[in-house]
Amino acid sequence: MNFNIPKITYRDLTVEAVQSQLANVQQITFEVTDACNLKCKYCAYGEFYEDYDKRENIMLPVEKAIRLLDYCAGFWNSERNKSCLQQVYISFYGGEPLMNMSFIETIVDYVQNKLYAPNRCFMFALPTNGILLDKCMDFLVTHRFNVLISLDGNADNDGYRVDHAGNESFERVVRNIELLRDTYPEYFEKHINFNAVLHNKNSVEGVYRFFKDRYDKIPNIGALNDNGIRPEMQQEFFKTYRNTYQSLRESANCDKIEKDMFVKSDSYRNVTTFLHQYSGFVFKDYNDLLYRQDEMHVIPTGTCVPFSKRIFLTVNGKILPCERIGQQHIIGRVTDDEILIDFEKVVERYNEYFKKITKQCNHCHNKLSCLQCIFNLDDLETTCKCYGFMNEQDFEQYVNIHMNFLKKHPEDYYRIMEEITVE
Repeated sequence: MNFNIPKITYRDLTVEAVQSQLANVQQITFEVTDACNLKCKYCAYGEFYEDYDKRENIMLPVEKAIRLLDYCAGFWNSERNKSCLQQVYISFYGGEPLMNMSFIETIVDYVQNKLYAPNRCFMFALPTNGILLDKCMDFLVTHRFNVLISLDGNADNDGYRVDHAGNESFERVVRNIELLRDTYPEYFEKHINFNAVLHNKNSVEGVYRFFKDRYDKIPNIGALNDNGIRPEMQQEFFKTYRNTYQSLRESANCDKIEKDMFVKSDSYRNVTTFLHQYSGFVFKDYNDLLYRQDEMHVIPTGTCVPFSKRIFLTVNGKILPCERIGQQHIIGRVTDDEILIDFEKVVERYNEYFKKITKQCNHCHNKLSCLQCIFNLDDLETTCKCYGFMNEQDFEQYVNIHMNFLKKHPEDYYRIMEEITVE
């Protein structure tokens, strides 16, 4: 099949591009504490991983968070702002964020009543393990938080989610979930979602069935993060790890579950990316619609331009592009006195990384749809080999997989194109 693919020309990242993204950032996430009341075996800050700061049970000072909000407001209120009224999510992360509820309450009050940002509309969100949900739910409901509750399925599936004494958490969490559902049913339906981690004690089908039957919800189901693994924990990690696509394929009702999960399944998520990049019928903005060009000037890989999606402030005052990468990749700091972001150095460092990988990108046949973040490459400081590289044969296979999927599910082409928005 032939696609009308524009010519891709790679360009350097610029200071102006980074500052423009900051002026239009969509989410600010605060790591409000590194403390947690659970000790899950596979936690991203647990025994498997080494790419995070030492956990010391500390709280993020509210003054640092306010300083960052004021700094961002300066950009939002500047000429670089391109949005007349953009929605911005203020998210609270941990550890377990509900262990620092006073921080959350203070920031919500500051954003709603004191922060000057007339061109912004703010929403609030947080993930939680659910242990403290009963104590905090009234506040969350009042301020219409979008809440993502972590639970891996039934009691057996949830066996890795234990407290520091080794006691299972399932019964406590489910009791709190059902208290919230029964007390605030409309809020529960609209604002509560679930996240499950796939491992060797559960399966996609088992997790799906638990949430569908018990709460009539479709959970997010994700595999364990396979970046930043301690060398001595590699063997134990892969005993625990399960692949979501393979687990779904092993399900007795695979097609039905996959269709119900829609873009929360790997197949639908991947074919959505494929269609949005290669169909020729998806446009990122009005300029793209009216003046689409035959040549695109982009930065290499699928790495986000800093601040293009979010800002992540760690409990130690580090500024990161997001919470999904190692905490060694800082792009700034919030101190007791000021915000330290050297835009020129950030751009220089990114461009150095891009230069290492551009040759591979030039020869990759899937460059238009690349999802590879450079910060998830193990050898970033040395050879910088891209895991997502596709030669012509790989790309042909990639296209055939998605075209065959669409032939099998023709009705879902329209569903994807009409219902899914890519931001």
